Amino acid sequence: MPVRRQLLIVLIAVLGLLAGCASFPDEGPRDWQEKIEGQGELGGPPSVAPPPDGDSNEGDSGEAPGQGGPQVPAGCEDPDPQVVATCLDPVGAVAVLPSGVSALVGERATGRVLRVERDKAPVLVSTIAVDASGGGGLTGLVLSPTYAEDQLVYAYATTPEDNRVLRLAPNEPPKPVLVGIPKGPSGNGGALGVDAGNTLLVATGNAGGAPPETLAGKVLRIDTLGRPAPANPDPASPVLSTGLTAPGGICSDPTTQSAWVTDRTSARDVLFRVEPGPLGPAAWTWPDRPGVAGCMAQPGVVAVALTGGAALSVLRPAEDGSFTGAPETLLGGVYGRLNAATLGSDGLLWLGTVNKSGGKPVPSDDRVIRVQPPSGGGASRA
Repeated sequence: MPVRRQLLIVLIAVLGLLAGCASFPDEGPRDWQEKIEGQGELGGPPSVAPPPDGDSNEGDSGEAPGQGGPQVPAGCEDPDPQVVATCLDPVGAVAVLPSGVSALVGERATGRVLRVERDKAPVLVSTIAVDASGGGGLTGLVLSPTYAEDQLVYAYATTPEDNRVLRLAPNEPPKPVLVGIPKGPSGNGGALGVDAGNTLLVATGNAGGAPPETLAGKVLRIDTLGRPAPANPDPASPVLSTGLTAPGGICSDPTTQSAWVTDRTSARDVLFRVEPGPLGPAAWTWPDRPGVAGCMAQPGVVAVALTGGAALSVLRPAEDGSFTGAPETLLGGVYGRLNAATLGSDGLLWLGTVNKSGGKPVPSDDRVIRVQPPSGGGASRA
């Protein structure tokens, strides 16, 4: 074979090898990672190192959230992908809209109800005239059980006259549904939920010690017109349960049909399982009083937002509703003081912060956050 032809064959072979090693300019290096089963668009809760003192329940932390490292907000721009909305007043309540992409947020002290969605400016939906003294203000929001048909939203608010439940309809001023819940120097906050029977659950504070015959310090069960639910202990009364002091949240597990309410007493914070009549012994207690607030319930798990504890406390009930062992603490010090908590239709957990109220806010506070919820799996063990 002529020498020139041999050289040509060798040159073609070398060029072929080089072509096999080439990378295109529009493709950078790829780090192939195993897909996490069940991982949503947010990538699950951020992986956060514990605070330097090792106490994940230390309150009023102003540390910026991070995922694999600190991410520092700049003004209202927050780089954390879990953060949906920023620069709000302290968040009193959150109600997630059916799409799971947007939510209605109630600011406790201003009475504003805003529609929020990631990468979009908040839109004012309604404003309720509130009195935020004594722990009151706008502290509850929930969608109508038939929201798809009526587009109605219900709010729990302290007004200059009383505590009440209001109905919010598109392009209409707020309308009262249930009024006359006593207002006092303390214990004015309340919460709203929907039970398995599609009736409204209303947790009311004791208004600093209102008479027992009033609607203060109760769990009420009403229909969407404010009428007592027929299955109440007294069908003529909206009262389902009695014995609350300063409730922070009420939530239902649609699978087990169990309802739970958080409460702050002078001696301890507690979680009650809602039953007709006087509330029985607490299902769980926190003697250190971390500030129990909003809650979320689904099969095998009850998650409670903590304000002073600046974390999410996760309990796992047994089949009989009892708890054993210690709660698991998540998001300790990551977003600061957590208050509102609710589950979206897509299974993601929405949280609202109150860092401007007694905490150490970062520039983007107060915020609404959307994360993967903790999973169930039976009772906790000591």
